[in-house]
Amino acid sequence: MVVRYAKVLLVVMIGIFSLLVGLDNIIDYGTNYAFVQHVMSMDTIFPTSTLTWRAITNPTLYHLGYALIIAAELLAGILCLLGARKLWHARAASAPAFNAAKDVAIAGLVTGFALWFFGFMTVGGEWFQMWQSQTWNGQQAALRFITCIGLVLLFLNQKDDELA
Repeated sequence: MVVRYAKVLLVVMIGIFSLLVGLDNIIDYGTNYAFVQHVMSMDTIFPTSTLTWRAITNPTLYHLGYALIIAAELLAGILCLLGARKLWHARAASAPAFNAAKDVAIAGLVTGFALWFFGFMTVGGEWFQMWQSQTWNGQQAALRFITCIGLVLLFLNQKDDELA
């Protein structure tokens, strides 16, 4: 049972984290809006970069991009918490039933992983060259999130055996 409890707890923690990040971005909208604006406008990357043609300078698109980020954070959090609830209810069930109950939690973890890997590392980091910015570089934070979520995803996906 300890392994099942651990899986539930870790999914709950990722869910709370994701919800907190999303809610903080709503409550303190301007702080990370500025981040999105600078990353998308590419105004702090190396001045000699030939990739600045990718820059977006439309404030409507900044708001849209930020709204998508917030929505993904909230969705990841909600799915993780719903998934943890489903796992909690199946904690004493047979191994096949507990393994089948992982689906919503997996969806939440994959949503968070996709946001911070694809959204921040791929789109922000590489497409908008965020890695070149001394001020507006979120890759280290994104890597911490990806690592935590990825480890929980791997642990959760280990098949559970019948309880002794």
